[in-house]
Amino acid sequence: MTVRWRPIARIARWELAGSVAIDRRTGAMIAVALLLASATLPVAAIGGVSPESGLFRIGVEETSPYHPVVDDDPVPAPALAVRSPDNGEIDVLVQPHQISLADSEKGRAAYTDFRGAIGTYNDVRMRAEADQSAAFPVTVAVQYVERSAIDLDAGDAGDGSVGDGSTGGTGGDGPGGTGDGGTGDASDGEVSDAGGSLGGLGGLLATQNSSRSDPSSIDPPFPFRSLIFAFLFVLPLNFVIQAYGSSMLRERLNRRGELTLVAPVTPSEIVAGKTLPYLAIAVGFEVLLAVGIGVLRGGSGAGPLAVLAVLPIVGLFLGLTFLAAMFARSFKELTFLTVTITVGVTSYAFVPAIFTDQLPIALISPLTIVVRDLQGLPIEPGAALFSMGPPALVALIAFGLGMGLYREEDLFTQRPVPWKVLDAFAGRITGVRSAALLSAALIPFVFVAELIGVAALFPVSLSYPTVAIVLVLVVVALVEEAAKSIHLYAGVVHDLYPRTRASALKIGIASGLGFFVAEKFVLIVALAGGETPAVQEAALVTGGVPESVPVLIGFLLAPLVLHAGTATLSALGAIGGRRRYAVGYSLAVVVHLAYNLVVVMALA
Repeated sequence: MTVRWRPIARIARWELAGSVAIDRRTGAMIAVALLLASATLPVAAIGGVSPESGLFRIGVEETSPYHPVVDDDPVPAPALAVRSPDNGEIDVLVQPHQISLADSEKGRAAYTDFRGAIGTYNDVRMRAEADQSAAFPVTVAVQYVERSAIDLDAGDAGDGSVGDGSTGGTGGDGPGGTGDGGTGDASDGEVSDAGGSLGGLGGLLATQNSSRSDPSSIDPPFPFRSLIFAFLFVLPLNFVIQAYGSSMLRERLNRRGELTLVAPVTPSEIVAGKTLPYLAIAVGFEVLLAVGIGVLRGGSGAGPLAVLAVLPIVGLFLGLTFLAAMFARSFKELTFLTVTITVGVTSYAFVPAIFTDQLPIALISPLTIVVRDLQGLPIEPGAALFSMGPPALVALIAFGLGMGLYREEDLFTQRPVPWKVLDAFAGRITGVRSAALLSAALIPFVFVAELIGVAALFPVSLSYPTVAIVLVLVVVALVEEAAKSIHLYAGVVHDLYPRTRASALKIGIASGLGFFVAEKFVLIVALAGGETPAVQEAALVTGGVPESVPVLIGFLLAPLVLHAGTATLSALGAIGGRRRYAVGYSLAVVVHLAYNLVVVMALA
């Protein structure tokens, strides 16, 4: 099918001309959004602000060697703010031969943070040295090994004493030979006022290990910059979809869109023309943000990948909003649906991107790619595909389902939303083969829904991994069985499939087969993207890859039997009506969950 760009461009111009006039409320909302974006853009770009900036006040002279620690580079010590020594409101006072701190919890906390800042400052200086071997003469390699069991019956242990570091230690006398203990000359931590182990600027601050392990030094900082980046890129889309959804719904009210339906253009050209202006506006917003952040950051970041990664999110917002406009009967109903879409998609895109620098689970969101690109961090092709592929496919499928309703007999029919959902699926059913194709086409929806569940349960997995994996398996069973059976029920309700057991067996097996093939394809793509957290792997539990060939064949056939069997259960329920379909679907979920639990326990 050839694409005719001329009618699409003409409809796009009509859409722009008809949408120029906006009411005061919409104008005020857009103005507020622009003000918020303008206010937060410099903050996000420079990256020099955090919720704890200037928390502690350090009094230090400009001529002091400690002054650069607090003032020159705010990145290592964002909580420290420089003050003049004669300013009474200080927490730590740095003098030429003494450091004093306020007699309070805040003073002690400021002193601890100041010590850490000095260590970080010295590390930065040492890393900048040309001769790294001289800067870091000792390299420590850490290898974690599993402790082996001790055989208590193998023999008697030798007797002896161990040196305490200040005196010699005598080796133990065992049955196999003798040994002499070594002597040591270690100090017990006493330091003078003029020296310490920090080196450089650490002379006044007692001793400190070369590798600090206190909680303040190993806990990751609050991801303030990532949060602002994600907020900036999501905010404009919420306003764009409101205008887009209202425009599409107006075509359905009072049969306003009837004129375009009888025109010599196809429904796909109508939808493309009406969507193009909003797509251009949304992408334009994102490009301006990316370029603006890049300019404010001195030209770093804001590459083409940042803009490319935004396209799936823009398409996802617009696709689901178009589908909502095809379902809604009024602006009130549309508002409810768009709010639901906003909450769901924003949670999927925004929340994981906040933890770009800290958790691998962030890669489920395309905004993570945007944030990483803006920060100049490396991005693997597999990770980019893993992040951008599912939402892009969901957007295409959403437009495809909505196009099934963009015809006169459905466009102007006012029916409840659940029935319009069934109408959308029924518009794509042409036979038994459609059962397999629709199940395969819904895989991106399934994948995104499961990833949302994984993201929601990831904090639980940190403390209760077993509980989180079980809950993920419940989500998997609910989502996958719905995806395999909803279109079967739609076909039965619209009399596109006969209400016979033979027909239920055919469409159930076809649906399971289509879902199985698509699931294995997604599994291959996911594995190609690299390692994933354990709780995320649970979402693909039916795709384990054993080493033994017979077991591998069994693991390939078992999911096929599972998907075909559970889809058949739902299909048998669908031919009996709504209540029996609910019973069949519930039974399929139970079987699917039991299978996943058995597989998890077998692979544990």
